[in-house]
Amino acid sequence: MKRSVLALFATTVVLVLSGCQPALDTNRNAALSTASPAKETVDKAAIEAEVIKLEREWADANKSHNADAVRRVVADDAVIVYPDGTLATKADEVSTIESGTITADAFDMVDPKVTVVNADSAFITGRSVIKNGKYKDAKTKQTNDISGEYRFLDVYSRRDGKWQAVASQATKIAK
Repeated sequence: MKRSVLALFATTVVLVLSGCQPALDTNRNAALSTASPAKETVDKAAIEAEVIKLEREWADANKSHNADAVRRVVADDAVIVYPDGTLATKADEVSTIESGTITADAFDMVDPKVTVVNADSAFITGRSVIKNGKYKDAKTKQTNDISGEYRFLDVYSRRDGKWQAVASQATKIAK
């Protein structure tokens, strides 16, 4: 008896559910699904100018030991890859600038090219030319010549309305 009642109940549920219409998707705005999406307006020229300005400030900070510029330009969670392959953080970069372990007569940016990804992200590529550059290694106390040309790629993101470098990588160009 119990089996037949259970079978009758299951059959009734299946019949009732098969006659129901699918529920409406109330999670979407029906007007938006039929409208064509609006194009995001991006002022590429303004973004390019801002990123180049910040990149120049960062390069000048190396020469003038302006750690405040680095604090402003580099994001707290930035990842930096130096030419020797070592990884660094914003704190490492600030420490290097403050300590004066890097000196140079010139830290020039050549052929910068900004690629705007969207309204909140862009990257810049180019070459850095360091003239009469020296790096004093804190561990070995040895001074290394860092003069030369480097290819760089820096990624910028706009957070809370201000642009900051979130990733940076530089590679020395072989002679």
